[in-house]
Amino acid sequence: MTFRSAALPTRVCENCRSMLVRTDDGVGIAGEQAALPFDVSPIQIGTRGQFAGRGFEVIGRVRWSWTDGSWNEWLCLFEGDRHGWLAEAMGQFMMTFERDLAGMASDELNRIARGSPAIPGRRAMVDGQEMTIADAREVSCIAAEGELPFVAPPGWTIYSVDLRAPDGRLATLQREGDQAWFYDGRYVTLADLKATGLRAIEGWAMPQYG
Repeated sequence: MTFRSAALPTRVCENCRSMLVRTDDGVGIAGEQAALPFDVSPIQIGTRGQFAGRGFEVIGRVRWSWTDGSWNEWLCLFEGDRHGWLAEAMGQFMMTFERDLAGMASDELNRIARGSPAIPGRRAMVDGQEMTIADAREVSCIAAEGELPFVAPPGWTIYSVDLRAPDGRLATLQREGDQAWFYDGRYVTLADLKATGLRAIEGWAMPQYG
């Protein structure tokens, strides 16, 4: 089993769907992944693109669900072994990167990270920019594939808060117990990303962005 990134400890075996975890002692199995449900995403493992002048390749995915739907978060491995997340929901795409929440100096984000509920419509200052809480809910992992920075077992549930700004910036705070993670980014299109290696979908004319 080959890991594309030295920084990513987890990979789902494409043959048996075991979740393999790499440690200093070797590679172990941390459960088995459920089969991914059918969807019509144009993204797939191996899709390539560019963001902010740097090339990337899609190497993993987590499919999340909430009470009224589901969405994909694709893990993108960038040049230099950095990774970002390409979220895909209702035909829209968002590229985000993890940032250190401790350095955000945002009273509202810190309050939520410590366990308080997020209230949609409330404002939070992030890097001096006012962002609005657009959504807050519990979400659960349906299934995963490829390489990931964490173990994502089916049924894993976290608290997820989405924030938006008028200029297209977006951010997500995810919380589980006393741990919280912050992701910052913006909306993108497949044309912006110059995406290649897209999945063929019946009835969809394959675009040529590359």
